[in-house]
Amino acid sequence: MKQSPLVYNSIMNHNYYYVYILTNSNNRVLYTGVTNDLKRRVYEHKEKLVKGFTKKYNVSKLVYYEVCEDIYGAISNEKQIKAGSRKKKIELINSVNEEWKDLYDEI
Repeated sequence: MKQSPLVYNSIMNHNYYYVYILTNSNNRVLYTGVTNDLKRRVYEHKEKLVKGFTKKYNVSKLVYYEVCEDIYGAISNEKQIKAGSRKKKIELINSVNEEWKDLYDEI
């Protein structure tokens, strides 16, 4: 079914925001972030273009993400995840990605 131009433009111009969790190669370090361009942001982490925690601890494997329709919801979800225990973060990751595979190629 072909989308009408009005519907297509609405979809294409809609901004989404992403809350994500990265880990390192041995799944010991967790990093939670928020962005409006998940593919670009994870690429920046993978290529070590981002100074700070993720570069220092070699954190670049995307193991969890969620899509939000507005920045306020995304920031709220990010804060909730960050405030949770490590156990809660692991449970969240396991709920969608039991194998902790890198989801980067799927986005």
